[in-house]
Amino acid sequence: MRVFQPFKSIRAKAALFVLLLTAATTVVSYLITVRIMNTHITGELIKRAESLSRSIASAAGFNILSKDLLGLDNMVFKIKSSNSDIERIAILGPEGNIIVDSDIQQAGGMFTRAEGAVFKTGGDGTVIRETEGPSGGVFEIESPVVFMDKGLGSVVLGINRSVLTGAQKEARLKIVWLFVVVLVLGIAGSVVLSSNLARPVKGLLAGVEELKHGKRSQPLRVYSQDELGRLTVSFNEMSDLITAQQNSLGRYAHDLEEAYISTIRILAAAIDARDHYTLGHSNRVSDLAVRLAQEAGMNTAEVEEIEIACLFHDVGKIRIPDAILHKRGQLGPRERVEMKKHTEYGAELLSKAPSLFKYIPAVRHHHEWFDGSGYPDRLGGEKIPAAAAIISLADAYDAMTSDRPYRTAMTREEALDKIRASSGTQFSPEFVRIFLKLMEKQNPEAPPAPHASGEG
Repeated sequence: MRVFQPFKSIRAKAALFVLLLTAATTVVSYLITVRIMNTHITGELIKRAESLSRSIASAAGFNILSKDLLGLDNMVFKIKSSNSDIERIAILGPEGNIIVDSDIQQAGGMFTRAEGAVFKTGGDGTVIRETEGPSGGVFEIESPVVFMDKGLGSVVLGINRSVLTGAQKEARLKIVWLFVVVLVLGIAGSVVLSSNLARPVKGLLAGVEELKHGKRSQPLRVYSQDELGRLTVSFNEMSDLITAQQNSLGRYAHDLEEAYISTIRILAAAIDARDHYTLGHSNRVSDLAVRLAQEAGMNTAEVEEIEIACLFHDVGKIRIPDAILHKRGQLGPRERVEMKKHTEYGAELLSKAPSLFKYIPAVRHHHEWFDGSGYPDRLGGEKIPAAAAIISLADAYDAMTSDRPYRTAMTREEALDKIRASSGTQFSPEFVRIFLKLMEKQNPEAPPAPHASGEG
């Protein structure tokens, strides 16, 4: 009669348990990782598409009213050219007629919406559908065009998911192979079961839980050099790969922000181009404000923020009618009120993209005066953001030294005298002092500029 050997039986059961546990942990970890990656990438893609669609809708209202089809077509062409994943941009009238289309042959016809499930509906009426296009899956984003509370139609933007498919497949393949390695090592570790098996397994479970919730703090400790030890090492490698993938997603999000800023640069240039008197104004103001900020000792991040804010500072003028913007002679009271609203319009436009919130204070307050008599909020003194105070000074100097419909440009000396006289009233005395010092450096032959502190 054979003697029953319980040790071997328990070892077999333990080995089977560890095998099943490792396999289940591997599969669950893989599914969670892939799901998180796909959800994040899809979310960023949709967020960018929504921002682009709403920006085009915000910019298109006035052009539709003024029947500026060339301007609309030019805007659509530039935005589509700078975003390779956009399949189509169409601007529709109230009846669904195509006013402008990136596919020129479609212009003038009626727009047919592709069949597909509604993926998301925004509070402003934006609708996102997931459809099938000629080259694969497409997100179709439709945003209403509203100008002065009047519905003028909508913007339809189709963005292709195929640009992300390659990256997703490559990432999934690496993760699959890595999880296969983890599973194989888990099987090998289950064969050589030891008394301290529970400790590394418990560590792996804790690591998976941390990874699932995105709270991984440090690599797991390796207790031995056997299969379980190698399994722990592989898990750490897998965690490093997932962390690297998350960093890649972060860089992708940064690229999305850069793409959106590039779109706004195009819009800013289009605004300047509406009036040949202000052509290049935003870039000149940006160059001067950057030099002033550097002279004031601001750090690199602050200088970069001012540089971008300058490009946005007049973006609200896209909602100002041409009759006011191009008027020769002084504006009437009502016209001045409407013109002053361009700071609020600009802030409202930037508020549609969370990544651009940081530029809102500079755009909204660049016409505030140091003595509190500016607009729109009558801020004064130190309550005015430093970026807005710098842009105000650079903006005023460029305006004074440029021709306008109602006057010719001032000379450099005349503009500096006016700025010097406005120290303490319109401008910050400290920034005026730095500005005059900067201008003196640029033109050493000019008479030395007196200190501005205490003036005005």
